[in-house]
Amino acid sequence: MDSAPLLSVLNEDLLIRILSFISHDPDRKAFRLVCKTFLRVDSFHRTHLRILRPEFINTLLSKFPRIYSLDLSACPQIDDGAVAMLVGNGLLPDWCRRLKRLVLSRSTGLKSAGLEMLIRSCPLLEAIDVSYCWSFGDREAAALSFGGSLRDVKMDRCLGLTDVGLAKIAIGCQCLEKLCLKWCIEITDLGIDLLSKKCRELKELDISYLKVTSMSLRSVSSMEKLEHLAMVGCGIVDDEGLHYLGKGCPSLQALDVSRCDRLSSSALAFLINGHPSMLQIYANHCFHEFPTKVVQGLKDLKNLKTLILDGAPVSESLFKIINFNCKYLIEIGLGKCKGVTDKGIFQLVSGGVNLNILNLTCCSELTDDAISAIADSCRSVLCLKLECCNSVTEKSLYLLGLHCSFLEELDLTDCFGVNDKGLYYLSKCTKLVCLKLGLCANITDKGLYYVARNCSEIRELDLYRCKGIGDDGLYAVSNGCKRLQKLNLSYCSEITDRGIECLGHLPELSDLEMRSLLNVTGTGLTALATRCKRLAELDLKDCANIDDSGFMALAYCSRNLQQINLSHCSISDVGLCMVMGNLTRLQDAKLVNLYNVSTNGFEVALRASCVRLKKVKLIASMRLQLTPDIVQTLRARGCRIRWD
Repeated sequence: MDSAPLLSVLNEDLLIRILSFISHDPDRKAFRLVCKTFLRVDSFHRTHLRILRPEFINTLLSKFPRIYSLDLSACPQIDDGAVAMLVGNGLLPDWCRRLKRLVLSRSTGLKSAGLEMLIRSCPLLEAIDVSYCWSFGDREAAALSFGGSLRDVKMDRCLGLTDVGLAKIAIGCQCLEKLCLKWCIEITDLGIDLLSKKCRELKELDISYLKVTSMSLRSVSSMEKLEHLAMVGCGIVDDEGLHYLGKGCPSLQALDVSRCDRLSSSALAFLINGHPSMLQIYANHCFHEFPTKVVQGLKDLKNLKTLILDGAPVSESLFKIINFNCKYLIEIGLGKCKGVTDKGIFQLVSGGVNLNILNLTCCSELTDDAISAIADSCRSVLCLKLECCNSVTEKSLYLLGLHCSFLEELDLTDCFGVNDKGLYYLSKCTKLVCLKLGLCANITDKGLYYVARNCSEIRELDLYRCKGIGDDGLYAVSNGCKRLQKLNLSYCSEITDRGIECLGHLPELSDLEMRSLLNVTGTGLTALATRCKRLAELDLKDCANIDDSGFMALAYCSRNLQQINLSHCSISDVGLCMVMGNLTRLQDAKLVNLYNVSTNGFEVALRASCVRLKKVKLIASMRLQLTPDIVQTLRARGCRIRWD
């Protein structure tokens, strides 16, 4: 049948509706390549754009009239000069007037002047992400304070931010609803107190790893609209802080106190008593005891949906109470918990609790009986983590394949009871998106063939140290798992160039770990580089037999690479200079123990890439060999140097 009459039936309204159901990027790309009409519909429908080169921003945004979300985090050359060229010519571009969300994560070249120019040029801006901009401090915070309409600000690891800068944001951005200050280690109780007084609309706050005390929680407790509070790793906060929260924060629904070493479980019980409508509690590696009094307090949490207790001692009474009272629970984390048994899991899942996500990592007492209970009672389970559950066998995988058809993520790392027959049973879970089989010594290419044949939706596959996996297994994966994006082949010693060449048939592969593959040479890397155009992260550590021919191919063909690990490789001066100079999007490089590279080779390579590098790892002895000029240049451009 001629396609032209068929396409004429599809008006733009229908095409827009069809496009709204397409979420996968390659599928959207295929959609817009059909014809000019489809391309026009996609251009009109698109609201988010991720830019790789700043000089194309105005041209691209003129083609997409509905863009209101812009991601520049993968743009290594964003600095004050680039911003001035975009918005500083006197005539404000149309995209600035409609922009509502801006991602500048890891834009270490941007300073306060450029940031202020951007903020002032975007009057409708509501959300901005400047996380991992290491050098950002109070001046950049002052620039953000001009965003009076800002509601969502992320400042993770802005290491120069102090109470002064936070005060400017609190005063200038009083409409804030979400604020992340994770790892902003210069913030103190004084800054949090002012924030609580000025930003009364705040609903989500992350103060993880700050050196704040319980006095900060006293201030936070006055925030009447606060719903989510994360305070991971706040090691100075004690029980008094949770008591303040228990008496205040009337809207609190989610709390993360993971790794807060000075908190007791009784303080958590007090907080629960004051907030019976809590929906989410995260307490990873926080409590060394869980007495009956605290367990009884869980009875009040009738609407609880998420409970994470990784590392805590638990008992069967806890599972009974959860089963009887927390009927809406969908996620539980029991990783590395002492006291998790088959009987406890049976009591947890039987009788109405329909869990979607279970983390049972390192619960070594569990056997196939526990998995049987889960498979029978939680048939809509989406994610199951069983790392180091060594008593799990093929019987468990048979039951999961039989009952859990919705399973999307399964972690079987270091489960030596898993074998090829088990993978055959598991392959009936055709909706698997993430499968981790690292350290599973009893699986071979045959088992991987079963998975690849039936599980075509897999995006992430971990085969770390699977000694039985070779080229035939990768051939099966390359034919069956066309949507694979992340693959770990490290220490799979049987893999050769033939297997790596097969990976060239995975068009969406973007993250590949292949450490210590001694049978892979420049031939294999050349085939990979020329075919896998979307490769963004590549780990080649200890691939000692790859020569410069492979690295040259990488330099010319893998232009999307953002992170690379070349440590202990046989690359030469010329090869390193080509890789570092040609990969224009490279931001993170690990270059430890490159024995064939001279000091001068390092100097030239680092100068060729200093404009875009944000992180580099070098052997400690290079600190004395490199000239002070190159070290200062890297740091001045916002690059973090790690001396190994």
